[in-house]
Amino acid sequence: MRGLLREFRSFDRPIQLLQINQAGINLGFYMLMPYLAQHLSTGAGLAAWTIGLVLGLRNLSQQGMFLIGGTLADRLGPKPMIMLGCALRTVGFALFGLTTSLPWLIVAAAVTGFAGALFNPAARACLAYEAGERKVAAFAVFNVFYQGGILVGPLVGLLLLNAGFSVVCLAAAAIFAVLTVLQGLWLPSRRGPRAEHPPVLTDWRRAFGDRAFVAFAAAMIASSALSYQMYLALPLEVNRLGGGEAGVMALYALSALLGIAGQVRLTAWCSARWSRGQAISRGLALMGLAFVPPAATAHLALPPGWSLAPLVACALLLTLGTLTAFPFEMATIADMAGNRLIGTYYGLYNLLSGLGILAGNLLAGALVDTARHAGTAAVPWIALAIAGLASAAAVKRLDHRGRLRHTAQAAG
Repeated sequence: MRGLLREFRSFDRPIQLLQINQAGINLGFYMLMPYLAQHLSTGAGLAAWTIGLVLGLRNLSQQGMFLIGGTLADRLGPKPMIMLGCALRTVGFALFGLTTSLPWLIVAAAVTGFAGALFNPAARACLAYEAGERKVAAFAVFNVFYQGGILVGPLVGLLLLNAGFSVVCLAAAAIFAVLTVLQGLWLPSRRGPRAEHPPVLTDWRRAFGDRAFVAFAAAMIASSALSYQMYLALPLEVNRLGGGEAGVMALYALSALLGIAGQVRLTAWCSARWSRGQAISRGLALMGLAFVPPAATAHLALPPGWSLAPLVACALLLTLGTLTAFPFEMATIADMAGNRLIGTYYGLYNLLSGLGILAGNLLAGALVDTARHAGTAAVPWIALAIAGLASAAAVKRLDHRGRLRHTAQAAG
């Protein structure tokens, strides 16, 4: 922890605020979201399909609008987009706590999702601008705060649930309101490198037409889909084996604690030995190998108390791979944008990642269902392992061909 604090203090105040900001964002989000579906069912009395509609709209309004949020950050500056996003999430979370009307819940879901599309690429762009040559180290500390919010948020939410779901929502809204004020006071106001911008479609054509960047984003799609299995395939398997909610929460806690304790040291170790491309590809390979333990034991009758061990190993390896790749991945995106369209590039990257998560979830879910009926329980895990290793090979190939050092600025 002393190494983390020393690294954190080595950055200027804007970077420190952005890192604390991410912890606050995840704290507020995870205070509320794990318990929202249950509230919509019992508190609001919604049918299952309407709950799916509300949650689906929240995700769609975020994932589908990332590109717009990133473009606005490039044109208006990251600061107003981060502030507006946090202010909108204040409104959205307050609405969740103050109404049970379906139309207003839909509004709350859309506003909450769009808020994430505004501040997510803007915060990453701002961090990349401010960090300069220290992007990798800045994103490593950023991820520690990110994991800290994930770890603490559900626990705080669970405690506040004793006072009612509305209290949880209003407390989460208050966190975003405070973040909005802090950003207004401390974040620097900066515009993109050019005062005047060409039409939006010109910027989008440049991003979509950047073959090196699109190839990198496509190669990385599997990483998003694999990471999301912490919320899909692993919880389903834990519950199937009788681990229940406690088992799922234990996996999340282990993952978050590993991130908090190991991210900064791991990033420093990788930086001293590997290039960015090597760190990303080897992180992806670890993510693929994470699914080997459950694949290897899928047809074994493990002794009592050991049935969850392969899933624990999977979660830890998956987290380790993510920690290895993430800071280098974020820095690479910023450098490929050439310091000119960083928000747009992050927005497009997040949009493609969202599509990858959707496709990965559909495929993983279908494989899990089919495998259970066909008696081929190892197949989903093998498919996930192959996806991770293929992604690692694709990034390694791009790195060897020098494509990860391409920048949009150099391209004109």
